[in-house]
Amino acid sequence: MNETVRQTMKTIIKRGAISVKWVIAAVIVGIIVGFCGTLFYFGMAFVTLLREQNPWLIFLLPVGGLGIVSLYHLLNREKDTGTNLVISAIHSGDELPLRVAPLIFLSTLITHLFGGSAGREGAALQIGGSIANGLGKLFRFDEKDKHVMIMCGMSAAFSAVFGTPMAAAIFSMEMISVGVMYYIALVPCVVSALTAQGIARMFGVGREFFAIKQFPAFKLSSAVKISLLAILCAFVSILLCVVLHQAQALYRRLISNAYLRIFAGGCIVLLLTLLIGNRDYNGAGMQVIARCFNGSVRPEAFLLKILLTALTLGAGYKGGEIVPSFFVGAAFGCLFGNLIGFSPALCAAAGMSAVFCGVTNCPISSLLISFELFGYEGMPYFLLATAFSYSFSGYFGLYQSQKILYSKYKTDFINRSTH
Repeated sequence: MNETVRQTMKTIIKRGAISVKWVIAAVIVGIIVGFCGTLFYFGMAFVTLLREQNPWLIFLLPVGGLGIVSLYHLLNREKDTGTNLVISAIHSGDELPLRVAPLIFLSTLITHLFGGSAGREGAALQIGGSIANGLGKLFRFDEKDKHVMIMCGMSAAFSAVFGTPMAAAIFSMEMISVGVMYYIALVPCVVSALTAQGIARMFGVGREFFAIKQFPAFKLSSAVKISLLAILCAFVSILLCVVLHQAQALYRRLISNAYLRIFAGGCIVLLLTLLIGNRDYNGAGMQVIARCFNGSVRPEAFLLKILLTALTLGAGYKGGEIVPSFFVGAAFGCLFGNLIGFSPALCAAAGMSAVFCGVTNCPISSLLISFELFGYEGMPYFLLATAFSYSFSGYFGLYQSQKILYSKYKTDFINRSTH
């Protein structure tokens, strides 16, 4: 009996020591990445304001692209694959150097300053992952623990920049391997996400929130409408993924030189912006998302955002794909709501959740981010939106390094990449 007690005590002490190690590591990651994420947030806000006050900066987009390629060439990162590299570093131990952080930081600011159409959270994931991986090396963690550190850093950066710690904590664990969650990273990711959010709030970074004035009563007819929207959003998410991937492949096939490719891409985005006649599709487009919740959207808005984002990122400009997916989902959802006469604001929210779920294959994170962005009152609608979108979006995804371990349609182990 005494031996059993001793063994139990040893196990408890060992597990306690592991937990303490990860809490300390997560707090350190949360503080450092939280500061970097806050700096990135204010940097993005500054260049966005500068671009809006000086519309002529769009004419320098091709020149800004040359600067981005030069930066990556200078630091020998010409073959950088963005967020896919962060995912590969967890899957297969690919090298994720610390210099990725300042590179993506500066390159994303350049892209947004001159009017490229891109997001910010994808860049934040790369910044957080590379910093945390560097800390893992400093702490002399083994390869498996460094993988947890990368997820920890991704959660911290996402939380600091977007202010959604619940979704941030789960997203980095859920996105790596669809069908399997890395629960070993749960405590570190939660602690780092909350710590980073605390740092961001200390400097005045508020969380994103879109108010929906009134939710329709949940009944069979409204459930059918939201389910139909979710299924359509799944196909929109497939379109977004295909266009993004094909644009990059087409650019590379037609123009092999990286400098010429990004210069040409900048010229194309510039010309399209001038033809459209406004700047709604440059930058992240948060102002358009806000308008969608007032029921105001152009019918072609979601298609134009897909096109300009694909032309920007495919050419080699840097940024994220997550906010563009929010833009596309909100614009399509608002359009759907206006067409059928059913709460455009709710449809915009459900569309955001559904398209985000479709492109990331992360239903739990999508549901959590719905609660954090729109409140809990619309829970039945968001639950339906994420469920149907996840099922109907197939095996497409933004990140081609992402693994689908288990089938969406049978209890089969398939272990395949997204397309």
